[in-house]
Amino acid sequence: MAAITKRPTRLSDGRELIYYDDADTALSPARKPDGREPAPRPATATMRQDPLTGEWVSIAAARQNRVMLPPAELDPLAPATPTNPSEIPDLYDVAVFENKSPSFGPLLEDGNAPEGIEDLAQVGLERTRASVGRCEVVCFSPATAGAFGSLTPSRARTVIEAWADRTAALSALPGVRQVFPFENRGEAIGVTLHHPHGQIYAYPYITPRTSALIRSLDSYGPTLFADILERERASERVVLAGEHWTAFVPFAARWPIEIHVLPHRHVADLTETSAAERDELATLYLRVLRGVDALYDSPTPYIAAWHQAPVGVRRDEIRLMLQLTSPRRGADKLKFLAGSEAAMGAWVGDIPPERAAAALRDAVAKADRENPVGELPVSVTGLVTEPVAPASTTDREADR
Repeated sequence: MAAITKRPTRLSDGRELIYYDDADTALSPARKPDGREPAPRPATATMRQDPLTGEWVSIAAARQNRVMLPPAELDPLAPATPTNPSEIPDLYDVAVFENKSPSFGPLLEDGNAPEGIEDLAQVGLERTRASVGRCEVVCFSPATAGAFGSLTPSRARTVIEAWADRTAALSALPGVRQVFPFENRGEAIGVTLHHPHGQIYAYPYITPRTSALIRSLDSYGPTLFADILERERASERVVLAGEHWTAFVPFAARWPIEIHVLPHRHVADLTETSAAERDELATLYLRVLRGVDALYDSPTPYIAAWHQAPVGVRRDEIRLMLQLTSPRRGADKLKFLAGSEAAMGAWVGDIPPERAAAALRDAVAKADRENPVGELPVSVTGLVTEPVAPASTTDREADR
């Protein structure tokens, strides 16, 4: 048994960088410092309210400057080299850092920050609030290509531990109302980097999707998630089930590929999952993702979204849920959100969920044969925090 090690440090401009070393890591504790000259942080964006819906839109112009599909030798998420002074100064297993071009933040407090849920719920004309919060990048691997599904079980387990740890830390920040880890995969989804990575948004409000969920809970009652899980586990829409988690195609799936993953007991977010639940999730989730890729001869684009309960709101009723969606409806076909879906929010499904689930079960079985996930090499005992050890003089000289 071994622990995952957390090593927090700072980049040259003051942004937080956290290394998470695998339980079976081959890395030393030493990490080189960020050798770049400090650059100024962008101004915090401004949210504007849409009075037709009451929703808030963050106008983050700094995002226009982010890099777009660079070659591997200029990957900004790869470990830094003399010819590529990237965001991460040294080798790593998993690394998390503050986004250089955030949609929310870098400020956490501001004179025009939201004054609470009630303030944000009021509807008016030309209302603005500062886009306080935090956006982070989660690097799954130092490799320059791949996705979560290409990770080893040990590395997947480290990412899950990092998600849980960052959810706890971000939920404790002033003004943060909801924490959202996610992965965008594929150019069809709009990714700007091929590097295997995800992101975490810490919002200053409860998101529209979660607000709609709360309205459903108000109508149905507090047993909504337990009843959904019971019904789905008895259906022909189950894709994969373990001792602690079940993956299924939902009854009213919108997307050609749509998989939900629910824990068998109530947990509000990743921080509340046990070590055993995280261990199983590492391999079950990899099997699901490799199954998705086994549907066709080329990698499938997707969004993997971890829906978590808001900070301090309805946590006894809202259950942690992964929702994985893909617009791919055939080997060479994508579902585009056109008039009905994009303009009116009125969805039309292309593939019956039961048929999609059968295809996914077959694809998972194929992936298990041709690209098996395997088991965790060691049992993970949790997370320990240790300082970054200084790099040796030899290492520093090699960078010059």
